[in-house]
Amino acid sequence: MIIAVMSDTHDHLGNLKAALGLIKQEKARHIIHCGDFVAPFVLKELQTAGISVSAVFGNNDGDQHLLTQTAANSNGLIRLDALIGEIDIDDFRIAYTHQWPVAEGLAATGKYRLVCFGHSHTFFKAQRDETMLLNPGDIMGKDEQPGFCLVNTETGTVQRLTLTPGD
Repeated sequence: MIIAVMSDTHDHLGNLKAALGLIKQEKARHIIHCGDFVAPFVLKELQTAGISVSAVFGNNDGDQHLLTQTAANSNGLIRLDALIGEIDIDDFRIAYTHQWPVAEGLAATGKYRLVCFGHSHTFFKAQRDETMLLNPGDIMGKDEQPGFCLVNTETGTVQRLTLTPGD
């Protein structure tokens, strides 16, 4: 299965819409968001894709109560966890969080094939024994070209897709 991994949207709806278009085009069947949506309207935009989303809070997510309500009202499309989320897709165990130190600790357990995180706004991919650590960069485009990653759970391969203004 192809899944999309993204982070740090920071209310940038234009880039999010472009990313969702590519995600649908690539036939991804699940989205992991590693936090920093910022406002509930970002969750509502994610919901429009009609693809299930697993997500965690980031350090810039303001009204966590309203974000939680928005996820709860998504007809089951958005699952929002606090600090750490876990999902198993076709025996491919994934953990996701926002912060690097938490991701590093999760990878050290050896329980996961993939540990995703965000926060730094910078793409990062590394292998730690049997666990891949992945920061997809950001949707916002703060320090580098905005983008996200596609992960193939059958092969374990990662592809980073970048967004250009006007996509």
